Order: sequence, then C-alpha cells, then structure tokens
Amino acid sequence: MKSTSYYPVIMTADVPATADFYVKHFRFEALFESDWYMHLQSTEDERVTLAVLDYRHETVPEQRRAPVQGLLLNFEVEDPDRLYAEMRGAGLPILKALCDEDFGQRHFITADPNGVMIDVIKPIPPSADFADAYDERALPA
Repeated sequence: MKSTSYYPVIMTADVPATADFYVKHFRFEALFESDWYMHLQSTEDERVTLAVLDYRHETVPEQRRAPVQGLLLNFEVEDPDRLYAEMRGAGLPILKALCDEDFGQRHFITADPNGVMIDVIKPIPPSADFADAYDERALPA
C-alpha cells in the first residue's frame, strides 16, 4: 500500500474555535469549511495538514462519538524559541517550559482549546547516551 496523505483529525464539539486556534497560532488556513468539518493546511508547507471534526457527526461511528482526549501532536519547527515567546505572549497554557532534552529535542508543550497537547520541537544533537539509539538518518544534520 502506498499512502498518499496522512493527517490527524481532532474530534471536538467546537469546530470553528478549534480551527481558529490552529489558524491563529500555527499558521494554518482552511481548504474546506463546513459547520461539522474543516480541513486545514499549513501556509508554510502544503504537506502539513490537519482536520477538525464535530465528534457528533453521523460519519463517526455512533459508539465512538466522543471529544478528543489523550492526544499529543508534535510540530517540528525551525525556531521553537520564537514560537514559545509568541505563545506565552498570547496567553496560551505552557504545560512544559522550553528546554533541551538529552534525547535530542529542544521543545515546549502547550495545549489547544480541547486540551490536546502540542509539543513544539526542534531536533538537536542527542547526548552520547542517546546517540546510539538513533538510526543515522534520523539524526539532525
């Protein structure tokens, strides 16, 4: 099977507010808009997409109709420091302060209006303790 696309779908009770959050803070734009579903695409990279779906919609199997929980989205970016300052200035919750991790990330964690955690990451060289765990193709240049 050859995948042609992959994107997460956030199930929520408030499609417009959730989509607006990603448009405002993560530079997405709507490619499709309705009252029950929005498909978003990054304004900086067309391969980066995200969808927002009303969890009560009939396309969702009835036994699975529930708002999102337990989800962590990773966004790899070039400048997490700039985004950290922007998001703090906008009053977004900071669940984990900006820091460097020995396993090879400079990152912070915030959350969207649904409580979906968002890990904003820049890969950095890992410490010697973690370097051997990586395939060489996964190491930052």
